[in-house]
Amino acid sequence: MSEPARPQHTTRRLGAAWAAGLTALIAALPWTAAGRLPDRLATHWSGGGTPNGSMPLWAASVVPAVLWAALAAAVLLSARRGGVLAAGRAAPALLSGGVLLTGAQASVVRANVDREDWQQAHQPVGWILGVVAAALLAGAVGVLLGRRHRPAAAPAGPAGPVLDLPEGERLVWFSRAANPWLLALAAGFGLAAVAAALALLGGLAPAGPGWTLLAVFTVVAVAGAGCSSVRARVSERGLEVAFGPFGRPVRRWAADEIESARAEHRTAAQVGGWGYRLSGLGTTVMLRGGECLVVRIRGRAAEFAVSVDDAERGAALLNALNSRRAH
Repeated sequence: MSEPARPQHTTRRLGAAWAAGLTALIAALPWTAAGRLPDRLATHWSGGGTPNGSMPLWAASVVPAVLWAALAAAVLLSARRGGVLAAGRAAPALLSGGVLLTGAQASVVRANVDREDWQQAHQPVGWILGVVAAALLAGAVGVLLGRRHRPAAAPAGPAGPVLDLPEGERLVWFSRAANPWLLALAAGFGLAAVAAALALLGGLAPAGPGWTLLAVFTVVAVAGAGCSSVRARVSERGLEVAFGPFGRPVRRWAADEIESARAEHRTAAQVGGWGYRLSGLGTTVMLRGGECLVVRIRGRAAEFAVSVDDAERGAALLNALNSRRAH
């Protein structure tokens, strides 16, 4: 087993143990005070602390435990697929989520103890704020622990592939990629925005909630459309990356701003999802898993990557242009 694999494997084992232990604890908490609890437990409160929802004892035990187990499994699976960086990001999610759900379960039990009926249960705001504060603190500890397993920056190596560029010739490289699911998401929310606008104009929806829905639907539709497709262009001017079906907005880097370029295989799990992602790998425009064009910008530690086809040829042309300029 290689050295980098050991901390990653240990992190996964500790994460699995933490998840399993808290699942058992969350499920067991109501049963530890079963003799002092009403037949049904208050599990939801209004803003004023008045209970407005309840569950039988078995459901109050099982539902939060299953919810936590599902969330923990999703985080651990993402960490397993995403490698060391994803494993480091799993620590704050597992710690904060576990403390939050365990604290919430403890607060439910505490509020119902020695009550004859669930409607008598009262949930103090101070207790809730304490649970949230503890979860935030646990998340901060998780961030610190995750940094311990973050791989050190790789030393500067070869710039990447270099295209044999004949003297006097000018070459241009184009490539693009699209994600039909993001486009469908944008279209769906776009239709919802149109429906909300028509409902507002026709007086069929109240102004307050209607405008809120219209704003949310519009923002999601525009963001989804902007991340649904991408077009990359490499020329003597440098790198240009255009977003969305209309090629707007556009990010540009002059040729002398780019230090090096390479092609690299990346997945959505490694960068934290789909679309425009910020992670320990830098900025990645992730539309499909696979080959990405990765560029290092002069004076910046973070890299920029975009998932497009034929990325190796684009990287080779950028490096060739850099080499020509250096000579």
